[in-house]
Amino acid sequence: MRRAIFPGSFDPVTLGHYDIIKRGITLFDEIIIAIGINADKKYMFSLEERKSFIENAFKDEPKIKVMTYEGLTVDFCQKVDANFILRGLRNPGDFEFEKAIAHTNRKLSEIETVFLLTSSGKSYISSSIVRDVIRNGGDYSGLVPNTVVVAG
Repeated sequence: MRRAIFPGSFDPVTLGHYDIIKRGITLFDEIIIAIGINADKKYMFSLEERKSFIENAFKDEPKIKVMTYEGLTVDFCQKVDANFILRGLRNPGDFEFEKAIAHTNRKLSEIETVFLLTSSGKSYISSSIVRDVIRNGGDYSGLVPNTVVVAG
């Protein structure tokens, strides 16, 4: 079985993430969307909210699971028997950052990282931009799946 994890904080999940996941399921038998837990990071959305946003966005996709993890991504891959890490690239800066992580992960384990370029119409979207739009009362609906709902 070709199982991949798609790790991230997903605070919140964006249409860029959604695009990579939907295209990734054509390449893998299963994708585990792995929400990393970092106690030092301040999140806009709780872990439960982030998990719910993703689960609801992919509720009709049997090849997708959503899990949470702490620690090294390669350790989580070993725990869930995943041989691939799926990552999205928006720009050259993402590539340089992700390349360093992929080389480190490859050094630590036999895990392969697969990169997909975000679709051109979504390459400007990031979770930090979405959070800024939300904080300032802007219309975020064109940036995230419709399962992302801000209480207010």
